[in-house]
Parts: sequence; structure tokens; C-alpha cells
Amino acid sequence: MAVVAIREYDPERDREGAEAVERMCEVGHSGGAMSLFTDLLGDPLCRVRHSPPFLMLVRIPPLFPFSFFPIISPVGITTMMMMLIKVAEMVSGPAREIVGLVRGCIKTVACGTPLLLPSPAKHHTAPAVPIYAKVAYLLGLRVSPSYRRRGIALKLVRRMEEWFKEKGAEYAYMATEKDNEASFRLFTGRCGYSKFRTPAILVHPVFAHRLPLPPRVAIVRLTPADAEALYRRRFAATEFFPRDIDAVLANPLSLGTFLAVPAGCSAAARWEGAGAFLADPPASWAVASVWNSKEVFRLEVRGAGRWRRGLARASRAFDRALPWLRIPSVPDLFRPFGLYLLYGVGGEGPAAAAHVRALCGHAHNMARADPGCRVVAAEVAACEPLRQGIPHWGRLSCAEDVWCVKRLAEEYSDGALGDWTKARSPPSIFVDPREF
Repeated sequence: MAVVAIREYDPERDREGAEAVERMCEVGHSGGAMSLFTDLLGDPLCRVRHSPPFLMLVRIPPLFPFSFFPIISPVGITTMMMMLIKVAEMVSGPAREIVGLVRGCIKTVACGTPLLLPSPAKHHTAPAVPIYAKVAYLLGLRVSPSYRRRGIALKLVRRMEEWFKEKGAEYAYMATEKDNEASFRLFTGRCGYSKFRTPAILVHPVFAHRLPLPPRVAIVRLTPADAEALYRRRFAATEFFPRDIDAVLANPLSLGTFLAVPAGCSAAARWEGAGAFLADPPASWAVASVWNSKEVFRLEVRGAGRWRRGLARASRAFDRALPWLRIPSVPDLFRPFGLYLLYGVGGEGPAAAAHVRALCGHAHNMARADPGCRVVAAEVAACEPLRQGIPHWGRLSCAEDVWCVKRLAEEYSDGALGDWTKARSPPSIFVDPREF
């Protein structure tokens, strides 16, 4: 029999096969229960296309049995992605079938801080000094159902980790759903990963009516330069903060960064730049950026009964007809829909959570004006202090996503931290929207 080998993903030759694997690997429940499905819009690279250096491996079965070899094309690291795809040889000829794939990218992120310094600014301490590490992210591991339990997933992961090490990555991490026991067992039981962080994905529907914003809060839109300056000076030591935050903010999918401040403060009356703001900030403020995930992938809820669909349709009809009642209507989630992601959520002061709530309302109203965008989501640390300011529906949210991590390097880029995999959970994390 033929066995699989590894080669680089070829978008011209492998796109259809990769899409077929994605469709076959959609995870859903049986017995009529509702399930969430993802449409990658015909682009297997979509979840890493906007990431920093990436690589893609392809796995193919050769004509000769028991041969397993890599075929990795020499592509520049700035545009490289690794994807592993297994293709089965057919007896009738050289027909090929992709049966597995994996994606991965590498970036430099903050993984801790050695100390806090006193600050002359009122109400605040100076920004912590961040410790950075080169970290790899492994995502989108897929194996066709008929080829599972043959060790393919394990080989995909190991081949991707080899590339991570070649490029100098010190750590690798991945994310999986809490109830995905097979994935969790593979990574923690056979690949050497350990449970690391358990963030929550908070999802709020987009209503037909516009959400009112509190009159005591003003929303200021920041330029990318001001947004970068604010993030670097106040949040650069937040765990997983990307060193290339400027590239994130300049990405066309980033729809803007918004600052919520008290309506009567000087920043609301006249914005003089991030430097002036941070030199004399108000007692409370909050910041968040909005990412248009609708252009990357679409979601769809399947398995809902007619009565659920009917109730949702009726709620939307009432909401459109009587917007002043502010009925919490259920958007049409039973057809493909998009989402806006709130990222870089942060703030300071006793009323910071209330200011975050105002930013969420602003993002909701942005999404309301975008046809096809039906939910707004945010992913935050389990113990995020500002979590109470992020409105969400429990039925749509994920209370515990699971991130697992593995140390790849024997040495550390900064000895002040030690082994990051053993670090205690911080109150906040920075979720990179390019990998959501």
C-alpha cells in the first residue's frame, strides 16, 4: 500500500483538495443538536494569510510503499507558510487525494516582564519592561475521517515543529475547544504540550436596532500611529502582545482603534496625540480595536429546528418594526454570517469596565451597518478585570477555550523569565486577530 510524504502546499494544485478536507472535518453533533460550521471562503490560507512569516506543508502518498520524505520548496521566510497534506495514490493511475493538512506561523510576542517601574504620571505606574520570545502558532490541523487513527496527525505536528525549530522558535502553542478530547489528547498526551491558558470567547449578537451609547463617555478614533504608541507604552508587556503591532493596526482588516474617555475631559474636547494623552490621562479610560473577520471566514449554525428559526425571525421582525423598544432580537445565524472581533481591549481606572462597554456598543453599531456581519466577539483571559464590561450571550459564547504550549528551544532569549510554560496565568492576554 502507499503511504504519505510531505511537501509544500501548492495553491494552484491543492486548493480543491484542501477545501474538501476542511468540509469533511467540520465538527458537529448528531441527533439534531445545533452545530457551528466554518466556511473559509475558498481560501485554505485565510487563517494565516495575514500573519507574519508562515509555512505550509503538503503530505502526499508516493508510488512506492513505506517511503516517507519531505518535499519543502525554498521560499523566502517573509512569505512562507507550511502546510502538510497527504495524497493517496490510486491503483487506476496517478490520482491524488489530500487527506491531511496543518498550518503554522511564527511571530515575536511578549511573554512576561521582569519588573515594574514607578511613574511620574498620575493614577498610573510606568509600563512594564516586556520580555519577548519567538513563538510559533500551530492551527488548522485536519485529517480526513477515513484516514484517522493512523498517526497522520502526529506526523503533521512533528513536521511542522521541525520547521518551527529551524526558524528559531522557542515555543509553540495551539488552541482547541474544551470538548475536543481527541485534539487535547494528541497534543498533551503524545506531542508534549501542556495546558497553558483558558481564555473565554464572548459573543454578542448584532441587533436590528442601534445601541445607545452612554452620554458621559466620548469615543475618539485613533490614527494607526497613535494607536501603536498607546499600545506599546501601556500594553507591550501584556502576554502574547505582538511585537509587530504596527503591522496588525495597518492591516486593511483592522477597521480602527477607538478610545473611550469621560465626555468632559481634555482628550474628548481636543485630541493632541497619544503622547499628550498618556502624559496626563483621565481617571478612567479604555481602548479597543475592531477587526473584520467577515472577510476571512464565515460561520453558520446548522441543525436548528423550524421553531427556533421561526422565533428568531419573529424577533427580528419586531426589532425592525419597533426599534425604540430595543428588543434583543436573534440575528439570522442559520445562513453564513460574518463577525467583527474586538482585540487589544484594555483600560485603566475605576470606570474602565464601563468605558469598555461603551466601546462594545460602538463596535456593535459599526457591525450593524455592515451587511452580513451578525455578531461581535472578543477573546479575553479567564480572569480579565475588564471582562464584566463586555456584553455577551452565554449561548453564543465559549466560556473556556484551551491553549496548550510546548517549549522547543533548550535555551531562552531572555533568562529573566525562565521557562514560560511554567509561568502563572496573568490577568490579561493580547489575542492576535490574525489568528482568531
